[in-house]
Amino acid sequence: MNLKLTYFFILLGCLAFSQDDEKARQKALVQSKDLTWEGNKQLSENKFVDAEMEYRRAIAKSDENAAARYNLGNAYYNNETYSEAFGRFKEAGELATDKEEKHVAYHNMGNVFMKRKDYQKAVEAYKEALRNDPTDEETRYNLALAKEMLEKDEQKNDQNQDNKDEEDKKDEKNKDEDKKEGDNEDENKEDKKDEGDKGEEGDENEEKKDENKEGEGDEKKEQEKKPEEGDQQEQEQPQQRRPDQLSKQQVQNLLDAMQNEEKKVQEKIDAQKVKGVKVKNEKDW
Repeated sequence: MNLKLTYFFILLGCLAFSQDDEKARQKALVQSKDLTWEGNKQLSENKFVDAEMEYRRAIAKSDENAAARYNLGNAYYNNETYSEAFGRFKEAGELATDKEEKHVAYHNMGNVFMKRKDYQKAVEAYKEALRNDPTDEETRYNLALAKEMLEKDEQKNDQNQDNKDEEDKKDEKNKDEDKKEGDNEDENKEDKKDEGDKGEEGDENEEKKDENKEGEGDEKKEQEKKPEEGDQQEQEQPQQRRPDQLSKQQVQNLLDAMQNEEKKVQEKIDAQKVKGVKVKNEKDW
């Protein structure tokens, strides 16, 4: 009996505690919504700092106020602070309990991805928004636009990749050509070096040839000088007559005899000419 009464009082205490906790939760949620309303008012008056402060107070007051997070995300978005906006939209989407709130949160998350040009994530966000509200034509339009931009982006990436591959091929071709030119230059250098070595050998050969020519010239000069010396020796030494060689006197006598014979022959010839001339037989008057 006493045991049953004990359990009864404990149950009453838990119920009373739960009711107090629920009242505190509801009270905090109401206060959070009031602060959200103040934030909306400040934001409508273009007082971004004041609006941000009210929204933050509202978020701190209650974990259940998804609207405060969503509205603060809008404030950041309009202020072009997209990273902060995305964080608040994500919190609102995770915290939202009804589909309408989830739809709005994911729709705006898609808008942030569009601003970042992250079209793939934008497509996924808009799809999630449409799952919560398939009738929203604005979200559907944004989804179509995100798909179109994603397709163009992929085509651009493909084109850039093709261009990169083409550039890589050109670079590789240029490297090969440069390498070939370098090899040709090395070969030319080796050829020139060989030619230089041959040139040096040629110079040495030319020098040797010149030396040989000079030596031959000297030898020729010596040989030319030697006959002169021989002539002088012959002139200086008495000539020795060979056994079959005529003396000068004999030659002179022979010439005189030949002249006498020629003279006689000439006289005979002259006599014949005279004898052969006809005498004119003319009558003297």
